[in-house]
Amino acid sequence: MSVGIFDSGLGGLTVWDAVTRRLPDLPVTYFADSAHAPYGVRTSEDIHGLTRDAVEDLWFKKGCDLVVLACNTASAAALRRMQEAGVPDGKRVLGVFVPLIEALTERNWGDNSPPREVAVSQVALFATPATVASRAFQRELAFRAIGVDVEAQACGGVVDAIEDGDMILAEALVRSHVDALQRKMPQPDAAILGCTHYPLVQEAFQKALGPGVKVFSQADIVAESLADYLARRPAMSEGGQNRMFTTGDPERVSARATQFLRRPLQFEAA
Repeated sequence: MSVGIFDSGLGGLTVWDAVTRRLPDLPVTYFADSAHAPYGVRTSEDIHGLTRDAVEDLWFKKGCDLVVLACNTASAAALRRMQEAGVPDGKRVLGVFVPLIEALTERNWGDNSPPREVAVSQVALFATPATVASRAFQRELAFRAIGVDVEAQACGGVVDAIEDGDMILAEALVRSHVDALQRKMPQPDAAILGCTHYPLVQEAFQKALGPGVKVFSQADIVAESLADYLARRPAMSEGGQNRMFTTGDPERVSARATQFLRRPLQFEAA
C-alpha cells in the first residue's frame, strides 16, 4: 500500500517534497486534480464532490489506505463532511489544518481539554477565497485556544500565478495582500500560510510582514506530523512505490511540476 497525497494542482508538491525527504522509504502516491484547478474559487459543494471522487480513486484504485488532503481548500470544504458521511473500514483521510493548529497552539490534536490561552493573541491567516469563506481554521482553532484574534486575508490570484510559473506576479500579489491585511491588523504576532502553494513565496510573505512576525508554513509541519502518525502505525508504511497522477495533461503537468520543485518529476494520466 501507499500513502496518498491529494491536491487540486501543484501546491501539494510542497507537502510531497517534505514527506518524501522526511520519510524516504515511504511509498507515496500523489494525485493532482489539475483539470479542475484551482479549487479556491469554486463552491463548497463542487469542492466536496471533486475531493470525494479523488480520494475514492486513491483509496480503491491506487491502493492508498491513508490519504492526506494537501489542499487547504479541500480540507476546509470537504474533510469534515467526508468524515461525517463515514470512511470505509481500513481507510483514513486527514487534512493539513490539523498539524498547523497543533504547531500554533502547542498542543496535541488528541488533547480534548478545554481551550486555553496560548502564546499568540493576534494571528494573520493568508489563504484562498474558499478557505477564508469556510471559516474552518477559526472554528478548529476555537476548540483549542481562547483569546486569539484571527484576521483572514483572501489571497486571490496567488495560486494561479504560482501554477503559471510567474513568481514575479506571485510576489507582487503577496505584498498587496499583506498590505491589505495590515490595514486591518497592523501588528500580528504570527502569520499562517494557509495554502500549500505558499511555501514557494514564504520569503516574500516574511519580508512583507517583517522579522517580528513568526510565519507558520505547512510542508515541514505536516511531514513531521505524518512521521509521528505512521510511527504509531508501522503496518501502514509497508510496500509499494512512488507514483504521480494527474487529471490534466501529464506532459504539461510534469513540465510545470519539474519547474515548480526544480527537480525532474513525471506524472501519469489518472
